[in-house]
Amino acid sequence: MRGDVVARARGCVGARFRVHGRDPAFGLDCVGLVGIAFARTGLPADYAVRGGSAPAVAAAIGRAGLVAAGGDAAGDLLLLDCGAGQLHLAVGTGAGFVHADAKLRRVVEVPGRPAWPLLGAWAEAG
Repeated sequence: MRGDVVARARGCVGARFRVHGRDPAFGLDCVGLVGIAFARTGLPADYAVRGGSAPAVAAAIGRAGLVAAGGDAAGDLLLLDCGAGQLHLAVGTGAGFVHADAKLRRVVEVPGRPAWPLLGAWAEAG
């Protein structure tokens, strides 16, 4: 299961960045990337780019059926604090992470640990 999550995330690498994007053909944001990686539909699309609440995001992730994880394993969903009131989601690969990078304007895979503080991590149950 974790390998499938990573494969789906890596399949999005190169897709352009688009706020509230849900389709790699048109662009993805971090929520869209996570939706594809974890094969979840119906993710919120009406959120603000800044000012999110980590507990609210954590609750939504739990409602999506994911369970708490350590944050170091391939296939972990990472909730990151990018500062200035901005939360960010990424998919751990075991050797790095995949995320929708607004500055680079595309989905990228980055080696190593994220530079931002980790607020929580989740994975598929089972």
